[in-house]
Amino acid sequence: MCKTYNTIGSLTTLKSHLYRNNIHDFKSIKEIIDFQNSYTTYRQQIISHHENLIEQEKNILNIDLQQLDMTIESQKLQSEKKLIDEIDKLKEKLNISTGYDTPNLFKRFIRYLRQRNYTKKIKYKERNFDFEVQRSINKLVEIRQGKDNRYQFIISQFNDAVRQSSQNPLSELERKKATIDELSSFIYGALGEQKVVKALEALSDEYFLINDFAISFSTAIYNRQENEYIKSIQIDHILVAPSGIFLIETKNWSEKSLENLSLRSPVQQIKRTSFVLFKLLNNEMSNYHLHLDKHHWGEKKISIRNLIVLINTKPKEEFHYVKILTLSELIGYVNYFKPIFSNIETQRIADYLVNVNNQKTIVISRN
Repeated sequence: MCKTYNTIGSLTTLKSHLYRNNIHDFKSIKEIIDFQNSYTTYRQQIISHHENLIEQEKNILNIDLQQLDMTIESQKLQSEKKLIDEIDKLKEKLNISTGYDTPNLFKRFIRYLRQRNYTKKIKYKERNFDFEVQRSINKLVEIRQGKDNRYQFIISQFNDAVRQSSQNPLSELERKKATIDELSSFIYGALGEQKVVKALEALSDEYFLINDFAISFSTAIYNRQENEYIKSIQIDHILVAPSGIFLIETKNWSEKSLENLSLRSPVQQIKRTSFVLFKLLNNEMSNYHLHLDKHHWGEKKISIRNLIVLINTKPKEEFHYVKILTLSELIGYVNYFKPIFSNIETQRIADYLVNVNNQKTIVISRN
């Protein structure tokens, strides 16, 4: 089985964007696409769930209101009984104090004060009887009023209650959908790259696949033929094979997209990458590090073949130095070329490129 390095670039970009937007629900491209396809179902599930929640709340409120009515009535009766008992005790004490007489002037004065106090307390309690009873149940009445308001709102405006209840999860669902919709090109790009990787991984262990190869240079590399300075390069896949190197740029385009989009940009991208890698791999320093065996006619050169793989269909248009293939044609094309490197040499080339990719920035001498 082909040895693979790095996560595909579109998937890395996709995950980074989702994490930056605090979305951690998805572990694969399939889960993201399933979410897109099932968005309407998920939305309806949220609404149905909150319809059930509001219906349950209505039933619970109805039970609570009945229990509160009984509790309020019970509390009211207890308060009335307590106040009546207190008034009766005061009246009893008043009657006892008026049931006897004494010639002692001081005692008569004390008795008068007691009678006056009892009478005052009795009148106060009788005058404030209803107020005290009501005060004892005020908190319960307040709770009941709040629950009844909510109950009446649910009965009269059930859909509004559901809408309020489901607002936050629906907003979060909309946010996820909007964020994912922004990434459609990366999603389909990642799908295409995954298909290419899966196809190439079926190759034998003599092959090495490097995904998302990207490096920059401290000093721009001048391409005289194109009259351009190259500061960085990026390619979806590099396949290091016994027959050489295959640079692969993947495009998961539909037939309609092929009519509206141009391959000229990816063609230029892959040609820039090919130019730079050829310089890196075939200069004296690289050959010294790679320890490549010599042909009897001289130094080996590492051939680089440039491929753009379209997953389903390809245009009739052709380009110099870049081969356009469908996914189904890819493996046959790779296997067409005869090996020129030993397993050890192929491994050395792959290790060199992996090391270069890990450096991210390559220091280029001005000399």
